[in-house]
Amino acid sequence: MATHICRRRFPRAWLCRGAMRGPGRHYRAALCAELKKPLVVGQVAPRPVLPHEVRVDVHFCGVNFGDILVCRGQYQEKPHLPFTPGMEFSGTVLETGTDVGTVKEGDRVIGVSHFNAMAEECITDQKTLWQIPEKLSLREAATLPVTYGTAILALEHRAHTKPGETVLVTAAAGATGLAVIDVATNVLQAKVIAAAGSDEKCKLAMQRGAQLSVNYSRGSLKEAVQQLVGSGGVNVAIDMVGGDIFLEALRSLAWEGRIVVLGFAGGNIASVPANLLLLKNISALGLYWGRYQLQNFPVFSKSLHSALQYYHQGRIQPYVGKVFKLEELTVSYDLLVEISGEQHPAACPSEATTTSGSVMLSFMFYSANPQERCYSLSNKSSPQQQIQHVQIQTHHLSPKPDFPSVFLKVLSTFFLTQV
Repeated sequence: MATHICRRRFPRAWLCRGAMRGPGRHYRAALCAELKKPLVVGQVAPRPVLPHEVRVDVHFCGVNFGDILVCRGQYQEKPHLPFTPGMEFSGTVLETGTDVGTVKEGDRVIGVSHFNAMAEECITDQKTLWQIPEKLSLREAATLPVTYGTAILALEHRAHTKPGETVLVTAAAGATGLAVIDVATNVLQAKVIAAAGSDEKCKLAMQRGAQLSVNYSRGSLKEAVQQLVGSGGVNVAIDMVGGDIFLEALRSLAWEGRIVVLGFAGGNIASVPANLLLLKNISALGLYWGRYQLQNFPVFSKSLHSALQYYHQGRIQPYVGKVFKLEELTVSYDLLVEISGEQHPAACPSEATTTSGSVMLSFMFYSANPQERCYSLSNKSSPQQQIQHVQIQTHHLSPKPDFPSVFLKVLSTFFLTQV
């Protein structure tokens, strides 16, 4: 009976996190207290949800290059210090405001936020949450918003990619690069040339759907592309590196080709030679995916609906490169750079990526015993963090489908926890 009362009074996610969780209980979050310094794990006081807001129990949070830039003060948006990074997450709904009608307590969701998702809890507007299908794990779901939202808008909304066209993707082994390959190949039926900085990354890109690959650390990207497709060039180029790689991708375009700029991971912003645009009737386009949330929300929302639809149809398959625990971000600032897959922006593109695919922080830990569910911290946690281990005894509480015992075994062998 006691168990039934607890399960009635507290959502299952609360039972998995800690006893008597509710108003007034602080939660953990990654905090950027000073730019260009290591993040710290701190305790944050919860605030009430507004009528249109939803409180989400965060299971996974994506780590993106934008998180690195914002922690350096180099991103387009500059939150006031201290702030919590994190732009995308997955989890379950804990609480809804009085005017919320799109989701309810216990729903599995993905969402986007303005740099506050690297925390055990996240409050966001109901408009920026999307329910996810049961067969989609929360771990994979957390990769969809930024990477697949960006890939879909770049290929469909900006470049208007057509079936049979050839698409060149730079930084192809990164999270967004692999998403672009996935969508271009399996949704749009395009031919993809993956460009990356090592043979290993080119091999991964090929395994994920690219038909051809180029290791641009070995020589001219333009010449390599020409050898693959001839002098005609490629129809679409999606660039995330910038600098000389952008210019070579631009010169690789065919007549009426389109190049979409997604970022400058190489650290250099190239000037566009306008004569090339004129001679080949080329279109040079930019994409700041997050800006659509403010300027054209229907387009923004459609990109997420499309990603979920494509997954439901079995046309895309997100790739998770690494999963880390929140405490691993406190080791050093350089670790956050490493797990995001990028080094210093000035690094050579061939050396810029240490991790391929999406990177996640995980806030979940499950006991192999289904009658014991606990939220546990790494043994390496600093005593200054003042975080206590909490274990809850429950009866007949079945595991969540997203975290079977086999996943616990992976975590225990240090597959790493959290995006």
